[in-house]
Amino acid sequence: MENVLKFKSTAFTLIFTLTTILAFSQDFTQTDSVAVQTGKQNINHRNSIGSSLFLLGNFASGDPVYFFQLNYGHQLTLKENLIVEAITWTYYEPLGTYGSSEELYPGKVRACGIGVGYQRFLWKNLFTTVEPTFFLQQFYDIDDNKIQKGFQLYLQFILGYRIEFFKKRWFMEPAIALKYWPVNTNLPASFAEIENGKPNYKFEPSLNFGFRF
Repeated sequence: MENVLKFKSTAFTLIFTLTTILAFSQDFTQTDSVAVQTGKQNINHRNSIGSSLFLLGNFASGDPVYFFQLNYGHQLTLKENLIVEAITWTYYEPLGTYGSSEELYPGKVRACGIGVGYQRFLWKNLFTTVEPTFFLQQFYDIDDNKIQKGFQLYLQFILGYRIEFFKKRWFMEPAIALKYWPVNTNLPASFAEIENGKPNYKFEPSLNFGFRF
């Protein structure tokens, strides 16, 4: 548990530091690669692929999280992106108190999901994203035996800022997200007992990165 807290604290510090450095070093005098010409929208590098800084959690000590994330983005207009995300992780405690839970599950949860997000730029590179992710969850007991499966609807409401560099082909997106899972079905009784009374939402910083092509 202490290792998780240390990792999240380090990740938050890294996000803040990178955001500050890149924000001040960004060249705002460059001609935007997404330009308006002859009254029409010309978009260079309409597609993108990326992932999340939380991949570094796979190298933290303690129980393995097996976190993997792959994002594909497609720019619809100058201000709108469509995002498709594949994500998987393993967790050992309620998500609402993740990193500070007094009780852990008597086992673990392995979640695999697909999300579809809508991202809109509000002012310059300031954006909001709404993204529902649909997870299939496999529950394991303390002996690593599969118990049963469940479904989780995981919603994210994100506010962030895109920082572009290397001729705007690469980007980072430091952000803060409200994460909310209103549907979480078929938990084993022993897991549900630990979940009882725990929040089904949390605020969390994030730092996605990607490459446009």
